[in-house]
Amino acid sequence: MSHTETADVSRYTYRVTWSVEDGEFVATCAEFPSLSWLADSQPAALQGLVDLIADTVADLVAESEAVPEPLSERSYSGKFNLRVGESLHRRLAIQAAEEHLSLNQYVVQRLSEAS
Repeated sequence: MSHTETADVSRYTYRVTWSVEDGEFVATCAEFPSLSWLADSQPAALQGLVDLIADTVADLVAESEAVPEPLSERSYSGKFNLRVGESLHRRLAIQAAEEHLSLNQYVVQRLSEAS
């Protein structure tokens, strides 16, 4: 992102959940994992965090620092490498063979079922 651009902070990945420990709602953002905002309502928690992130992005731009790209706007190839250790690799390969699937098909199926 160039220094003259401003990020549309509404495109970041937000979540608002109830915090039992705090007795309030807490808003978090996947692209800024160190930031959060507590409030007594979901809308207030979200708005507080959006405002904080807007200020943070403005500071990053002013300091010529990198601004995180929203996850929703990133390109994904559909491929990633995963190191699992020899014994897990062996177990997965055996389970895939027992189901007459390639290891890749088996792992994709298992990941899809888990999400």
